[in-house]
Amino acid sequence: MNVQQLKVFLEICRVGTLSAAAERLELKQPTVSFHLRKLEEELGVELFRKQARTLQPTEAAEELLPYARRIVTLMDEARRQMKSRSGRERARLRLGASYTPATYFMPPYLAEFRQLNPNIELQLTVKQAGDTLAMLRGYEIDAAVVSLPDGEEKGLIVVPLIEDELQLVMNPSHPLSTEAELSVDNLTDQTFLLHEPGSTSRRLTEHWAQEIGLTFSSAMELGAIETIKETLRCNDSVAVLPLRSVLRETANGELIRRPLPGYVNRRRICLAYRDEPIYSAPVREFIGYVKGLAEE
Repeated sequence: MNVQQLKVFLEICRVGTLSAAAERLELKQPTVSFHLRKLEEELGVELFRKQARTLQPTEAAEELLPYARRIVTLMDEARRQMKSRSGRERARLRLGASYTPATYFMPPYLAEFRQLNPNIELQLTVKQAGDTLAMLRGYEIDAAVVSLPDGEEKGLIVVPLIEDELQLVMNPSHPLSTEAELSVDNLTDQTFLLHEPGSTSRRLTEHWAQEIGLTFSSAMELGAIETIKETLRCNDSVAVLPLRSVLRETANGELIRRPLPGYVNRRRICLAYRDEPIYSAPVREFIGYVKGLAEE
């Protein structure tokens, strides 16, 4: 088993055909077929089954996948790190983030990190927290900054950085804007703008509503926090949004925020990275930098 065979295996898993894998790897299709056949012969298992016009991974392939990703990632990291020492190539750091940290927390710190580490090339992928952590576990990124509820994440080290509680947000002309404290009765007939399913804020919003016995009589799902804020400016709906996402608008008086009745904060912006004995130099630098922020 060699790295080239594993790269072929990973690419077929990603694109589903020998021809597409060959094109992405800049190899001829018979070469891709040869590497796959040799890998299957050495491992003694079938890795793909033909289904229609695509190759579907077998259970053995699904089991091999995380190991292959880890091996290829470590080889690529070692190569890049050695080339960075000779000045031929910059070291690379692949980061992931969920939407709230990426938009409202990370930008100034990423800028400072780049100034402190000009020889590290940064790549940032922004997705929902669950998808970001899946990429982290799958060796598609090296570290992540995500909004998470309390709790452990298997195989990962999670370092809470800062609280980012949820609050009720509305237009200044909303009838509830004059209420200093809100009750469940105040909210029963309100139209809620809800973040898309799967997001941390949506899950915690639903948990909060269930705990206080609130049923959303009217609701609209929107995919982005910025869209929700713009919609709030135009109508008399309300939304549950992360505090950090509305600091500027509430400071300017464009929107108003109020504490959620009966809410106990379980949401924090966290650093997450794989629980492993060895990290590349860029990952060590980033972990140390972000942990320093948490200690300030």
